[in-house]
Amino acid sequence: MSRKLVLGLAGNKAVTSVVSRYGMKWGAARFVAAESLPKTVEVVEGLNKEGLVVALDHLGESVESREEATTATQASIDILDAIQSSGVDSNVSVKLTQLGLDIDEEFCLENVDKIARKAKETNNFLRIDMEDSPRVDVTLRIFNTLLDRYGKEHVGLVIQTYLYRSEQDVLELGKKNTNLRIVKGAYKEPARVAFPNKKDVDDNFIRLVKLHLQNGNYTAIATHDEAIINHLKKWLKEKNIPDDLYEFQMLFGVRNGLQRELVKEGYKVRVYTPYGKDWYPYFTRRLAERPANVFFILKNMFRN
Repeated sequence: MSRKLVLGLAGNKAVTSVVSRYGMKWGAARFVAAESLPKTVEVVEGLNKEGLVVALDHLGESVESREEATTATQASIDILDAIQSSGVDSNVSVKLTQLGLDIDEEFCLENVDKIARKAKETNNFLRIDMEDSPRVDVTLRIFNTLLDRYGKEHVGLVIQTYLYRSEQDVLELGKKNTNLRIVKGAYKEPARVAFPNKKDVDDNFIRLVKLHLQNGNYTAIATHDEAIINHLKKWLKEKNIPDDLYEFQMLFGVRNGLQRELVKEGYKVRVYTPYGKDWYPYFTRRLAERPANVFFILKNMFRN
């Protein structure tokens, strides 16, 4: 399935109308918790009962107006309030482009600062996602400012292992004992900035997870790759890595069985759980960035 076809379907008004109306019933609900925050909290409560912790993400595309960014900012603050009032075990994840990064850096910083401040006030944690390579440096600037203000207990970052630069970024962030979520990365990048071969990305993933942990820093191991998970489980035991220094992370609705197996084995597992009414454009854009994801998702719809 080509990127052009995915985007063509996403832009078709008839397809958008039908899928937006029925998509949650047809299968999108497997990957999106709910459209409203109260119903999402109920889903989180269910996950918590199974021993899973959560990272909530209010869905939305890159915004083009300050009003949209302000609305998205308030949505994340509302999540933190809902977590506190309900007592569920969850933190919050945000993308800076949803908070106005492409409008103005200082404006974006003001918005994400409000969320980070609320995270500290509610004794919670904010994870700042990493987007495509042109936005890495500005994301690091904003993150380091927040890290200095609120500390590693309340703000963390994502690092993508398909970028050549990521090892150096991990080393620098490690000096500040940064809480990192290590992922492979899903954006389409040129070979001049990213490893083009999957094996190299996988090898770098394992290397950076080990590097950050060996330097004594909290690491969120975000992968559904069972071979990588098994390799790291063995290494964690061999190196006597403390259990409170890491967690495994997976997407809501993907490899549910594996998530629960890890919990039974005593590992901490966090489920990245998106919600909101804007799930359709988000979903199709993510598929278009790497059309192979279509087949990955279809495969996992029939796999536990």
